[in-house]
Amino acid sequence: MDTLTRMRTFVEVVDAGGFSAAARKLGRSKALISKYVKELEDELGARLMNRTTRRLSLTELGQAYYRDAGEILQRVDDLQDMVRERHGEPTGLLRVAAPRTFGDGPLGRGIMAFAAAYPAIKLDLRLDDRFVDLVDEGFDVAVRVTEMDDSSLIARKLSDYRFVVAVRPDVADASGRPAHPDELSDLPCIIDSNLKSRFTWKFTIDGVRHQVQVRGRVEVNSPAAVKLALLAGLGYGSVPYVMVQDDVAAGRLEVVLPDYESRAAGIYAVYPHRRHLSAKIRAFVDFLVEWFEKNGHDCRAGL
Repeated sequence: MDTLTRMRTFVEVVDAGGFSAAARKLGRSKALISKYVKELEDELGARLMNRTTRRLSLTELGQAYYRDAGEILQRVDDLQDMVRERHGEPTGLLRVAAPRTFGDGPLGRGIMAFAAAYPAIKLDLRLDDRFVDLVDEGFDVAVRVTEMDDSSLIARKLSDYRFVVAVRPDVADASGRPAHPDELSDLPCIIDSNLKSRFTWKFTIDGVRHQVQVRGRVEVNSPAAVKLALLAGLGYGSVPYVMVQDDVAAGRLEVVLPDYESRAAGIYAVYPHRRHLSAKIRAFVDFLVEWFEKNGHDCRAGL
């Protein structure tokens, strides 16, 4: 039994939270998994885990070994991917993070089309409206709707993404329709707490970026919840146009300040800096670039 196999088994036990769960995931017996971890500890001459009948915990040495072992195994996997890229189709596990709201729509269709096109890749898609930490949480790539400003990551733009300020017509009748973005400061606004500057909305006026301070008594953490608040008549909201275009067409909502561009964000695939970009990540990003070029019209939709 080689050290890498024992090391990978140990990491799988920690990730799975126990020997039984790791055994099910790896398709091996619990006794064999336990044997591999015991052999690793004997080889190292140190205890990595404290085991009881109810819980498993890492020793101080075990925590350090788990952290470094994960990085070593990732480098090994990346190296294997690089070699396979020259001799066959991309393969292996690809962990992807994406916003839940968008992942249930156009992006989800694109990712599933990728999974169908690359059967040798095992896809683990996690939908969450928060920005995950790719390195600490072990993701290979994330898709984000944002104004990209994180220099610690490599980003490739997939598509433009149009935001608008919307409101229910009767609320606009009562509160007044703003003629300039600055007037939003005196109107009830719905705050999306996912935004890095949640109380600052950005516009483009005569080609220059302009910021407006907004306030409101309703704060939510997803664009879908912003839409619900809009339909409930709770104020003005900055929201992706693709999410409200049907409501606008039906007259349930209206767009205000249509002559001012609101948050000209984009859809980006982002991944950590690495010396060798794995074949599976390159294939995923290239596929989505092409897919959005052909199918991403809703995301770029105008008024």
